[in-house]
Amino acid sequence: MSLGTFHYPMPANEPVLQYAPGSKERELLKKAIAELKAQTADIPMYIGSKEVKTNKKIALHPPHEIKHTLGYFHMGDEKHVQQAIDAALAAKNDWAAMPWEDRAGIFLKAADLLATKYRPYINAATMLGQSKNVFQAEIDSACELIDFLRFNVHYLSEIYKQQPNSAPGMHNRMEYRPLEGFVVAVTPFNFTAISGNLPTSAAMCGNVVVWKPANTQVFAAQMFMQILLEAGLPHGVINLIYVDGPVLGKICFNHRDFAGVHFTGSTGVFNTMWETIGKNMANYKSYPRIVGETGGKDFVLVHKSADVDVAVTALLRGAFEYQGQKCSAASRAYIPSNLAEKIKKKLIAGVNSFKMGSVEDFSNFINAVIDERSFDKIKAYIDGAKRSKKASILVGGECSKKEGYFIQPTIILAEDPKYVTLCEEIFGPVLTLYVYPANEFEEVLELVDTTSPYALTGSIIAKDRSAIVLATERLRNAAGNFYINDKPTGAVVGQQPFGGARASGTNDKAGSILNLYRWLSARTIKETFNPPVDYGYPFMQEP
Repeated sequence: MSLGTFHYPMPANEPVLQYAPGSKERELLKKAIAELKAQTADIPMYIGSKEVKTNKKIALHPPHEIKHTLGYFHMGDEKHVQQAIDAALAAKNDWAAMPWEDRAGIFLKAADLLATKYRPYINAATMLGQSKNVFQAEIDSACELIDFLRFNVHYLSEIYKQQPNSAPGMHNRMEYRPLEGFVVAVTPFNFTAISGNLPTSAAMCGNVVVWKPANTQVFAAQMFMQILLEAGLPHGVINLIYVDGPVLGKICFNHRDFAGVHFTGSTGVFNTMWETIGKNMANYKSYPRIVGETGGKDFVLVHKSADVDVAVTALLRGAFEYQGQKCSAASRAYIPSNLAEKIKKKLIAGVNSFKMGSVEDFSNFINAVIDERSFDKIKAYIDGAKRSKKASILVGGECSKKEGYFIQPTIILAEDPKYVTLCEEIFGPVLTLYVYPANEFEEVLELVDTTSPYALTGSIIAKDRSAIVLATERLRNAAGNFYINDKPTGAVVGQQPFGGARASGTNDKAGSILNLYRWLSARTIKETFNPPVDYGYPFMQEP
């Protein structure tokens, strides 16, 4: 029953707390960290109304303190995937029929719980489980996730208001239905906000969801799931399971009611998903929606007119915040010869000034990379540069996994513009510089555009407006998020909708109205008030 038209205005972005010494938020966060570390969490899967535990328990360790155990999660298998699908489909009709204002209320309450009661805990879980410093956790697991929930409610209410015109004697209306079936959300380790947004954006539209987070993000993911349930999310609407990717794909992508996948992860995995879904098209009730944000090889292009300090700051922050484990992290930089020596000198000084260690020491700018597999991959690129005749280590390069997975922020100077670390995604604290002749700016634009298959983020650093205009035009397809005189990271919900094309994904712009359209299926309804009773038309009459 609809008793009114309810308005959800554009929200303000959640303010970022600063955690200065002596502040209340710092005190509460320190307390939450200590509380979570003192416990040994026993983390179930959430399938329908059940908290499911298995006989296969996987330990969770902070990446920066691998000897400590945060707890264990219960690993699932094929039968748990099927149970999650069954639970989702059982909840589907009631969830889709729930009035929009009641669905909206659940997610707005979850946002308020995150902003208040659970803010220190979601930040603490992200810091401990994903090795983020306090600021990186705050802007991610608190502010961005809160913004996703609030802004998506606003955007969906705007979609629902969009209605067609009606001619005299009739009325037209548009329904925005959920998809017919269930949606799969596959979420990454690096952002708690992304992990929370992928299942909730689809669920907000009336869909039911099977959610598989990365194993290395389970600690924060299960906490957000508990927050959603406390906010009133009905059982079965979102089902949280921990299974291997191929196990998930085998069951979900062969199910007749598979309706879509919301994915953030590697390009290779997404390509495999797309191929599998394509081969199974004859099995599905409808064409599935395939939405993905994948890899990046993000660039910073410095013009000869650039302010050196602006360029250096953009590189130090853009490349090394959260150890370079952002899809948007600056990974390759093109430096003009006239500024190269000044920029290199200041970059070296900046890296050498970084403090690295545990997240519990708030003075540390750098923490650990996510796990041993990532550590080994990143170290291999650094070791390759040490051996190469085409590259050299400008600063950094030390690696140790004695206490945690620590890799010193590393800057590589490449002599070859197609050197491997300028081309391949590394996903770690490694930045590669290439120095180009200062008067060959147009040539380097072509190099930036063609070196990588990705097109996620990039930035131009320049004072010369004509250079900014030229770069903006020539690099139009090289980045879905383009920055002028800033680092290529830090997209804010409602301000810079995020996503890229080419090998970086489907560019469906998380944090905007565009993404929500993908989880809706429109139905047009025409009602004629005075219907015709004769098939004939006036043109058929004799003169």
